[in-house]
Amino acid sequence: MTDSTHAHQMDAIYKIQRHFYDVTRKYFLLGRDRLIARLQPPPGGTVLEIACGTGRNLVAAARAYPEARCYGLDISEEMLASARAAVARAGLEDRVTLALGDAADFDLEALFGVHAVDRAYISYAISMIPDWQTAIHQGIAALTPGGRLHLVDFGQQERLPRLFRAGLYAWLDRFHVAARKELPELIDRLYREGHAVEFERLYGGYAWAAEVGKKR
Repeated sequence: MTDSTHAHQMDAIYKIQRHFYDVTRKYFLLGRDRLIARLQPPPGGTVLEIACGTGRNLVAAARAYPEARCYGLDISEEMLASARAAVARAGLEDRVTLALGDAADFDLEALFGVHAVDRAYISYAISMIPDWQTAIHQGIAALTPGGRLHLVDFGQQERLPRLFRAGLYAWLDRFHVAARKELPELIDRLYREGHAVEFERLYGGYAWAAEVGKKR
């Protein structure tokens, strides 16, 4: 079931922004290409982007892994309009499938006709998803045995100047974006046992990256 309030909020934010989103975000959504390079799905595998936005990452993933089948869901119809256009421009409609869906409450079978995926990822979206903990759990639940969930998002700017951190957070707040300081503790507490877990602080803590692998 889609969170209609959050969906309307995202549509309102991105109705105009989606047209120049990728041009502006490439300078500060750091670590996205690193995440894509680390996906490494098996030959003929499947890749899911949760909260796929404009489709920028999905197109990059599909190009990087030409044998993979890619899926993307987003709660915003406005963003999906941009994603569909991006996929069509790239000529990838035969390998990339998009659907309207809530990151915290989705059904792979209903949306895409598949039971599980080999790789899933959430790129700079957990900072915007109200129930972000459930979104992470949903991503892990969607994996095949041996599959991996990849995350990258804003960190706590641990090694960066205090004024920079304050300015960044004030700017992000205007767009309902909140860096999740609880992320490493949550990953460690909920998934360390029974999963293969990695966590890294990138670029002085500007970004945080995590991977959770489902045991076979």
